[in-house]
Amino acid sequence: MEYQEIYELLEEKTKLYNQPGFIPADPVSIPHRFTKKQDIEIAGFWAAVLAWGQRKTIINKCRQLFEMMDDSPYDFVMNHSESDLKPLLDFKHRTFNDVDTLYFVSFFRHFYEKNDTLENAFTVGLKPEDPDMKNALVAFHDNFCSLPHFPHRTRKHIATPARKSACKRINMFLRWMVRDDGAGVDFGIWNNIKPSQLVCPCDVHVERVARKLGLVKRKQTDWAMATELTDNLKEFDSEDPVKYDFALFGLGVEGEM
Repeated sequence: MEYQEIYELLEEKTKLYNQPGFIPADPVSIPHRFTKKQDIEIAGFWAAVLAWGQRKTIINKCRQLFEMMDDSPYDFVMNHSESDLKPLLDFKHRTFNDVDTLYFVSFFRHFYEKNDTLENAFTVGLKPEDPDMKNALVAFHDNFCSLPHFPHRTRKHIATPARKSACKRINMFLRWMVRDDGAGVDFGIWNNIKPSQLVCPCDVHVERVARKLGLVKRKQTDWAMATELTDNLKEFDSEDPVKYDFALFGLGVEGEM
């Protein structure tokens, strides 16, 4: 396909999928259950981290988790007692288990005792001139893993470009929090990260379609591939390249490619 054809296809499909009807069947529906900023952040981050496997299973598991927190994750994190934690010992999704769950609760409590928004955790290593989120994600990973009782097994759930990961889940979470286009899917509740600094989440659907469109040449699915895709998407929209995640994902899921 020629440049103009790809551009028109991506624009058309972005408008098709970037609308409220996209929400119910996607993990983004989990943070959409809440209105308080901190609840959205906690639920969004957790939903993104757990986002592997079938979307229906992911959504059900997230609902189960937050029901254990009385559907008030921020209040639970900040005010739980030891006995309140007992139900969480039964939570598991694939390789994410009770050890990981309890550490997440502990990290959030420690962080929100000193901050009113999780955005601060993602801007520690970020400079205005940074072209993408690489430095910010490395700093976030190191901060997240820094508490004295951090369990080594939990490290695998927090990706970092330092390990050359494409960081799909965290990039998806950042898209949710940062983009503010009024379409109703992404929240746009963070203001200190520019949409142009976001990196496209590269799941199997996005990667497959991107390769068919010639937007990716690199064979490995890693950070370099994710930034290659994002840089190519910037040719179509330099200020908001990650909006095309909707088109690439939608085309992949629907099998239109």
